[in-house]
Amino acid sequence: MAKQAVLLLAHGAPESVDQIPEYLRNVVSGRPIPQPVIEEIQHRYALIGRSPLTEITMEQARLIQAELAEAELAGGRDPVPVYVGMRNWRPYIPEVVRRMCADGVEAAAVICMAPQNSRTSVGLYRRAVQAEAAGLRIDFTEGWARHPLLADAFAERLRPAWQKLSAEAGHPVPVLFTAHSVPTRTVQPPSPESAAQPRLWPGEGADPYADEARHTAELVAAHFSGIPRWWFAFQSQGASGGPWLGPSVEETLDSIAKTECKFLILHPIGFLCDHVEILYDVDRLFRGHAARLGIKLERPESLNASPTLAKAVAELAQEGLARLRA
Repeated sequence: MAKQAVLLLAHGAPESVDQIPEYLRNVVSGRPIPQPVIEEIQHRYALIGRSPLTEITMEQARLIQAELAEAELAGGRDPVPVYVGMRNWRPYIPEVVRRMCADGVEAAAVICMAPQNSRTSVGLYRRAVQAEAAGLRIDFTEGWARHPLLADAFAERLRPAWQKLSAEAGHPVPVLFTAHSVPTRTVQPPSPESAAQPRLWPGEGADPYADEARHTAELVAAHFSGIPRWWFAFQSQGASGGPWLGPSVEETLDSIAKTECKFLILHPIGFLCDHVEILYDVDRLFRGHAARLGIKLERPESLNASPTLAKAVAELAQEGLARLRA
């Protein structure tokens, strides 16, 4: 039987502020970045200290490998190793794929740690793997925004924060769900001319990202009967590349304030761990904006080392490994 492995893909984050220019060049694929944009990102990282994305993803990989080991041993198979590759920082995806091949891996179940499928994320990650795969057989999970255990994991994090703030408010409080915005042009239907060209990956041209992000929010909200109302917004819009998906969190908070809402939970269901979009954008920018509107804004703990998240990804990996064996 071919030697199998699991490869988790994530965004990546620099370890220090002085690495940010190189990191941002990776994010935008080498396009020029205005110096004020670089300095603003450096300022944000400096305020939160650093992004813990890489080490949290490595911890998630260890939890997933433990879940997989139990399942593989129960099926009479040897446990499979779990690798982690980052698109924009170390360990880079190409380096990890080459290491897998050197380790004798012949087939890999590949899962992007971004559940909502978008060509600006999942499609680019997939191409990065395939560019180095050579003879490595790949089973790539396209998206898993609707996985029931993913919704369970987010609901588990939401419940204690929602109950605590509701008790403080004296009534059930509403919830604002968020996911990372993407450039509008990347999720628009292709032009007739581009539609006739060969596709770079399955699903290209019919981008499901916005619908999948909203559907994850719907699945999480369905766990609660007492939430009086919930909204959805896209956060962390970029400073270039034309218009980005909205409504933005700031616009949505402005609208929510008009309902005389004074307490609000913001739950980022497009992110699986803490990083700058949580620790700065949510905890500083959005919380400050809400405070100026007279709203107390809180957020649940991020999934990070959630056992339920690990079970969800392990299930996806098992399905991918089974397809490879078949």
